[in-house]
Amino acid sequence: MTTEGEDRAARSEPSHSAATAALLAGSAALGGFLFGYDTSVINGTVDALKAQFSLNSVVIGFVVSSALLGCAVGAWFAGPLADRFGRIRVMQVAALLFVVSSLGSALAFNAWDLTFWRLVGGLAVGAASVIAPAYIAEIAPAELRGRLGSLQQLAIVLGIFAALVVNYVIARVSDGGAGGEFPWGGSAWRWMFASAVVPAVVYGVVSTTIPESPRYLVKKREIARARQVLAKVMGRGGDVDLKIGEIVKSLKTERRVRLSDLRGDTFGLKKIVWVGILLSVFQQFVGINVIFYYSSTLWQSVGFSEGDAMVTSVITSVTNVVTTLLAIALVDKIGRKKLLLAGAAGMTITLTVMTVCFATAAVVDGKPQLGDVAGPVALVAANLYVFSFGATWGPVVWVMLGEMFNNWIRTSALAVAAAAQWIANWVITVSFPGLSSLGLGIAYGLYAVFAALAFVFVLKEVPETKGRELEDMDKLDPSSATA
Repeated sequence: MTTEGEDRAARSEPSHSAATAALLAGSAALGGFLFGYDTSVINGTVDALKAQFSLNSVVIGFVVSSALLGCAVGAWFAGPLADRFGRIRVMQVAALLFVVSSLGSALAFNAWDLTFWRLVGGLAVGAASVIAPAYIAEIAPAELRGRLGSLQQLAIVLGIFAALVVNYVIARVSDGGAGGEFPWGGSAWRWMFASAVVPAVVYGVVSTTIPESPRYLVKKREIARARQVLAKVMGRGGDVDLKIGEIVKSLKTERRVRLSDLRGDTFGLKKIVWVGILLSVFQQFVGINVIFYYSSTLWQSVGFSEGDAMVTSVITSVTNVVTTLLAIALVDKIGRKKLLLAGAAGMTITLTVMTVCFATAAVVDGKPQLGDVAGPVALVAANLYVFSFGATWGPVVWVMLGEMFNNWIRTSALAVAAAAQWIANWVITVSFPGLSSLGLGIAYGLYAVFAALAFVFVLKEVPETKGRELEDMDKLDPSSATA
């Protein structure tokens, strides 16, 4: 028999271990905060940059999207580098690149100089987009992995929200908005870019305080260190030695993982890798980042002032934060697949409404003019669209990318999927100015079609990963097992 004190200790241990796992996951997710902040901070600078450097719509589209090309490269190499040097080391390199990019962007003297520094920042964002979900999945208990994995998306949307708020405050205190003079000297848009230095430094410092992934440590034969980390996140009720054995079994081979290990019989890749790639592509092809990268300019084009447009963008971002909290509460209860299906259906409907509103709007001086009815309807539809995305596809795709691949190929497969995501993001972002010049109804109609296709894809091809241990992911696709 156990004593009352022992019973209390046993009951408290899981809570303590869950808190430890949550703390580690939250620390890693700071990379997601920078991911959101860095990719969104340019939102409030677009019109100022056009005026400062005399840019046309094509060039400004390339400048805005340039970071995304760096993101694809950063994501592609982050996986192999994380397998060689560790998850923590890659986090620290990403933090340094964030700092350098922020300062360089703030001091840019022309559009091409700014493009280079945005590319550098993209390398950091791409790396963070791979490392955070991989690390969180590898330290989280199976029953908490959905919620902890969703912290990555929560951090991203908080980063987007913070960037929009900082942009709004800087524009308000400056003489002339984003293109005006900041009270401390220099153009306001330069301070918007420079503000990213603060969270970048915090991320770098925090990354020095968290332990390495236990799966990586086992792969490097540092069993004692792996056991210590697992003991903290599994608690007294977990069998650490059994888990070590399962991890060792899932890492059968001695050699270093290569991208060639992702090859399979489905169009040259393992089927599960294709599922990850297409989840990533559909997450972007529904057009979500158009709302965040161009939202201020978008709402100005339909009659809002610069200040009101920024406020509208902040409201949209708040909607995204709230819905992500909802996803965190539901992802381990409802499951990943059901949430993805619900989100795709919701986005299809709301994007269709936005398509109708903009396609039927009168065009004055080349800009759509929404009426007294269509304007509020479009704004409500846009926020319901963000709700549909934020509660489902935003967090759930990152959760699945972190957990759906087996221990052997995880970071490499995640790198490929994340690189595909950033390329898709770039395609959507750089194409939007051209599509919108033909008509916003055409742009939103295209995104609605992709949302409908995403629903069909999830229904037919995406497996449920809720409750599975990472060591059991081979069962989702036997061809992905370690050779």
